[in-house]
Amino acid sequence: MELRHIRYFLAVADEKNMTRAAANLGINQPPLSQQIKDLEREVGAALFHRIPQGVELTEAGEVFYQAVKDLPATAQHALHMSQRAAKGLSGSLHLGFTGTAALNPKIPATIKAFQAAYPEVELVIKEATALKLVELLLQEKLDIAIIRPSSSDDPSLYIREIIEEELIAVLPIDHPLAATAESETLALQELAASPFIMTAREDAISLHDAVLENCRAAGFEPKLGPAAPQIASILSLVAANLGVSLLPDSMRQLSIAGVTFRSITAPTPKVSLALAYRQRLPSPTTLNFASILRELSLD
Repeated sequence: MELRHIRYFLAVADEKNMTRAAANLGINQPPLSQQIKDLEREVGAALFHRIPQGVELTEAGEVFYQAVKDLPATAQHALHMSQRAAKGLSGSLHLGFTGTAALNPKIPATIKAFQAAYPEVELVIKEATALKLVELLLQEKLDIAIIRPSSSDDPSLYIREIIEEELIAVLPIDHPLAATAESETLALQELAASPFIMTAREDAISLHDAVLENCRAAGFEPKLGPAAPQIASILSLVAANLGVSLLPDSMRQLSIAGVTFRSITAPTPKVSLALAYRQRLPSPTTLNFASILRELSLD
């Protein structure tokens, strides 16, 4: 039984006349009559009987009519919804990002632009470490993530660097270098005598390695202070005068008592943000979000 047969049947049932139904359907009356006969043969019962004015439903036809009258509209709705989903206009997007990524102004700007462009897409957000986000991507529990890339990232993921951020010095306010004006820069070597507070490498591989590499490039091996699990913890430990840190420039917007920020003189250390998603069959919503993020990252 084809949907076409149902449409023909409903047209005849509504018009109660084969000729008028055929005209409304844009076909000739004999082919319509044949289609109705084919349907009756498949159902195994007469659906119409003739009357002087045209046709009317039999008892079996009335039962059949009540059962199928909504099928064309349901099928059309399903087609419409499928087409919208195929274009990423509906459905859901599971987005993940690291704590430092969330503070880069281009990330909330992308989320805002995505929601404006695709208001029917449900956005589900997860914040975690880069390693955890990669794990969730591979488990298909996330569609896309904003991470700080590293050489150990899984090759089955599409990873593209989109934003490069300068690293800045984070100092306790009573640190000798904090006496300089905030507009002044300092050389990375000037921090060599201070312990560095960083997240454990397993929590932030890219940021951890970037700090070590830049310190070594500046000619010193950083002394490590207490490890901190999150950015907020790093700032708290710096405020407690337990050491200094290097963090992305977007961290300036965090107002923490007892902490001050200073830019680093050239060569300025930098760290990247990247979008990541599974290379195999990314969803339309994933590609739409990635497109907006790439566009905004070029501004």
